[in-house]
Amino acid sequence: MSLASGSSGNCYYLGDEDGGLLIDAGIPIRTITKTLKAEGITLDSGHIQGTIVTHDHADHIRTIGVIGGVYHLPVYATAPVHRSISSSRFVLDPIGASRRDIETFTPFEVAGFTIEAFPVPHDSAENVGYHITKGDFAFTLATDVGHPTEHIEEYISRAAHVVLEANYDREMLRTGSYPDFLKERVSSPLGHLSNDEAAELLARTYHPGMKNVWLCHLSKDNNHPDLCWKSIEARLFAEGIRVGKDLSLTALRRTTASPMYLLEP
Repeated sequence: MSLASGSSGNCYYLGDEDGGLLIDAGIPIRTITKTLKAEGITLDSGHIQGTIVTHDHADHIRTIGVIGGVYHLPVYATAPVHRSISSSRFVLDPIGASRRDIETFTPFEVAGFTIEAFPVPHDSAENVGYHITKGDFAFTLATDVGHPTEHIEEYISRAAHVVLEANYDREMLRTGSYPDFLKERVSSPLGHLSNDEAAELLARTYHPGMKNVWLCHLSKDNNHPDLCWKSIEARLFAEGIRVGKDLSLTALRRTTASPMYLLEP
């Protein structure tokens, strides 16, 4: 379930009957608790057993201090990200003993899921994507992607379920109201992934076992869900990949929750 996906805040839930985890916590704690409660999930019930963090920008960590310092749930992040979190003016509650340091390409477990972080280029202290498995189940998330890399392609090609950034439309960004320096930052190799780049990446990594793709972190000003979806659907169709038959494609909403999806291996 995506609780929110965009520059205003990001948070995802993944779990099963044995337990669950959050990916990032960049939205208000009240929104997290209310949204999860509607699904019968509470942060203090023991079901959620940790939060894994992609990187240290405010829209991904704003509530991570509450998660770790108030609810005492483990917070997993790389050491550079943890150091940045500890000095961030956006994180008011210290994580304290809930800190858990991880390393890229070194698997660890949360709630029965095996999780492996991999590097993702972005202008942050460090940024990682996550490949999450349990038995035959395989899920990959990569957000705030400055540019595609071999590692990102590898982990997407191994997943049945993919969450991938499609942040901006090139023409909307070029003609939009952003100042030039911000346009350059967004489109730089350490910025964000465009619709076209996401489409090419998916066209290269698609395999018959890929069942679901969710497009995340869409820009409010430089993208639109319908435009994003149609751009990527058209590129996949050109490769003979039929959305709706070969795989499901969904553009996630920026500030409201998605349905709770049931994911099969």
